[in-house]
Amino acid sequence: MIIGKDIHKSFDGKEIIKGVDIEIAEGEITCLVGPSGTGKTTLLRALALLDYPTRGSISIDETSYQFPLAEDQAITPPWPEVTVVFQSLFLWPHLTLRENILLPARNIDPDTAEDRLEELIDTFSMRHFIDNFPNEASIGQRQRVALTRALMLKPKYILLDEITSALDVEQVAKVLNYLQVLRDQGIGIFVITHLLGFARRASDKICFMADGKIVEQGPPSILDNPESKRLKEFVSVIEQAH
Repeated sequence: MIIGKDIHKSFDGKEIIKGVDIEIAEGEITCLVGPSGTGKTTLLRALALLDYPTRGSISIDETSYQFPLAEDQAITPPWPEVTVVFQSLFLWPHLTLRENILLPARNIDPDTAEDRLEELIDTFSMRHFIDNFPNEASIGQRQRVALTRALMLKPKYILLDEITSALDVEQVAKVLNYLQVLRDQGIGIFVITHLLGFARRASDKICFMADGKIVEQGPPSILDNPESKRLKEFVSVIEQAH
């Protein structure tokens, strides 16, 4: 389990995350929703130990860190057990999409990487563009590639930042179905999403974040019967926009 306790994060003296407690359990899908600019991606980066919290603690399974770190304390990056896919995707422009996926995967499992990729190519309908370069692919195609690259690493936890933002309805459904397969295999999945319908269908737990805090969390039903005024306002605005 990934456990964050009393996480704070400040930039240039401004506090972005204000004492967040959150858990990402194996075999569960946790969706994080909330307005833009409230610190969702900052929280994801902290949980993945990419940007250390200003204050608080993060535990990944049996390993715990208290922040700020002691001067002589070092952190071993949790990759690939914890793998992240960001909205900006970070594909290498000089490699084909296939090569983008296989390059890190060959370091993890060189004997089966290509066979595993063939399976995922069909799962996400990528056969017709997999040998293109990133600049020859749509943003939705690149999102599928970035997700596939992460899945190839066989993570124990996968953290996804708006990975469905440019996908059509059919591809969103495919991603949803595959995430549920991964959950059933025991992988812990953390998803930042603005799609409340996706969050309702995908998640075992929903966390609503606003103003740098987790305001409310619970089963997907909290979106239909929010207890907090702030979540009620958020759901109303999103549903009116759609």
